[in-house]
Amino acid sequence: MKATVRRSKIKGEIIAPPSKSYTHRAIAIASLAKRSEILYPLISEDTKASINAAKCLGATVEVEQARKITIEGTEGSPGTPEDVINAENSGTTLRFFTAISSLCEGATVLTGDASLRKRPNLPLLKSLNDLGSEAFSTKGDGTAPIVVKGRLKGGETTIDASISSQFISALLIACPLAENNSYILANNLSSVPYMRMTIEVLEKAGLEVPFSRSSNDYSFQVEGGKTYRLPRFTVPGDFSSASYLLATAAITDSELKIRNLFPSAQGDSRIVELLNAMGADISWNKEKGIIEVKGAKDATLKGIKVDMRENPDLVPTIAVLAAVAEGGTEITGVAHLRYKETDRLKFMAEELKKMGARIEEKEDGLLIEGAKKKDLKAAKVYSHGDHRLAMALCVAALSATGETVIEDAECAKVSYPSFFEDMLDLGADMNLS
Repeated sequence: MKATVRRSKIKGEIIAPPSKSYTHRAIAIASLAKRSEILYPLISEDTKASINAAKCLGATVEVEQARKITIEGTEGSPGTPEDVINAENSGTTLRFFTAISSLCEGATVLTGDASLRKRPNLPLLKSLNDLGSEAFSTKGDGTAPIVVKGRLKGGETTIDASISSQFISALLIACPLAENNSYILANNLSSVPYMRMTIEVLEKAGLEVPFSRSSNDYSFQVEGGKTYRLPRFTVPGDFSSASYLLATAAITDSELKIRNLFPSAQGDSRIVELLNAMGADISWNKEKGIIEVKGAKDATLKGIKVDMRENPDLVPTIAVLAAVAEGGTEITGVAHLRYKETDRLKFMAEELKKMGARIEEKEDGLLIEGAKKKDLKAAKVYSHGDHRLAMALCVAALSATGETVIEDAECAKVSYPSFFEDMLDLGADMNLS
């Protein structure tokens, strides 16, 4: 699908889409519980992959449109799949269910699409082996296809968590169901808020996970022999997805109100703080879960210096804001963005340059100078099959002079299936083909 986008404003009120990250965690944990209801989940390409994985391991899953997922789980004893688990493009699915598969008695094979089969998993595989399972890459390099043979016993492991916090979340979900206790030392843990989200859902399922911190190293004491009980979980609104709407309003002289954005463990709620630091007119009523942004015709955002180690999914959004801001912006601490669906630092820089942005790629971040005339220019840009790039480039296109074409825009469905439709409903001038 191509999105042809013209400079325009948005206006109105919208309910934030449900959180993809919470939906993944709820599905994974519910698949190991008895019976669970997940209310207002996100049904996207990624979460469908987790639903399929749960079914492969023996859970019964019923999806009632976008209102509820009912899961009859495996009560801590997932079955050996009859076929390969295909995680499609979802790194969360692959990593969570790789760990969960270590609870099976037999062997499980997990794979994904071409992009997912390039993403690294060696630290997770090493830890699963340390904890009594057998896990390996068929190619010997840590990438899928992955074979896992159970059963996880527990023990001690030290893991390099600099590439992804998903490794830690995966272990925290699986280890309570191992026979023995586990001690996990996570060195250089990145994206800590996502780990906290996992612990939050585990607590809803009746489990406490004590941990301690020393700088960026975290240690976890996980008691084995536990069971999960997650009778009902309500998925909160997604700040990551909402960031594109908020950013659009801030740079297009628009007024927007977004509902269902309450405080939670989501680190990407930091978008409110960052927009405020850049000079946007933004307010957040936390009690009502409402964020309002008022763009101003003559207002100019200003550049900032920011470490985004804990909020890597916001980097494409902030990069677009910086491209039209006054002065320089320096984004640091996000070397792990190179191991997402794409190398997001490389491709975000490449695509924004096509639109006239003055942007320089660094090893762990980006240096961005605001456009000389404030405005970006229209261009033909490419999402590289990355949902976050597709949506961020749409934000850029709505503030650019001329007509921008975004190739492979349909990948936005991975995390925000109705993104382009919502933009159209809010008044954006675009057409899809």
